[in-house]
Amino acid sequence: MKKQVQNFNKSDLAIYLSRKFSSLNDEAIIEGIDLILQEIINTVALDNRVEIRGFGSFSKKTIRPRKYINPKTKEESYLGETSIMHFKASKKLLHAHD
Repeated sequence: MKKQVQNFNKSDLAIYLSRKFSSLNDEAIIEGIDLILQEIINTVALDNRVEIRGFGSFSKKTIRPRKYINPKTKEESYLGETSIMHFKASKKLLHAHD
């Protein structure tokens, strides 16, 4: 049986950090989160891997070129090679709620 994964988004992270660091105001926390996320995105875009110990790693995954058919017009088209960001959670994060 697969374990239910709890979602944790940016606003949840901001709330958690504002409780943990009550001396910081909400704007500073949100600005810090945005800065860190933008740096992760920029680093991965340059084909580098970002690893945060105890949290997980971010890397770039390339999807091969492929053909698709428009269901409405039945027209065939081709998508070129695309890249997406891939996240792999650490074992520590996966077993945090066991």
